[in-house]
Amino acid sequence: MTRERSITLAAGFKALGDPVRLRLLSLVASHLDGEACVCDLVGAFDLTQPTISHHLRVLRDAGLVTSTRRGTWVYYRVVPEALTALTGIIALPSVATR
Repeated sequence: MTRERSITLAAGFKALGDPVRLRLLSLVASHLDGEACVCDLVGAFDLTQPTISHHLRVLRDAGLVTSTRRGTWVYYRVVPEALTALTGIIALPSVATR
């Protein structure tokens, strides 16, 4: 693994190390059409909209989600390749049957 790749992967794991961000990523991924607005996510937490937006920005900065502004709202979508990279690094290698 290259140094650059390890830095990128570590940033993703660090972002997911917070329970709120882990839940947010799950909610965005499971949302209708795989896309969620901040306004759709706020009700699932006892946090303010600015706090939710902060956590989503951390996920975006780590490359785990992308965002699109539409009017006053920002919509988030999971980056499948980023999740595949994270899960691939922790997957156990297949063991050949004897």
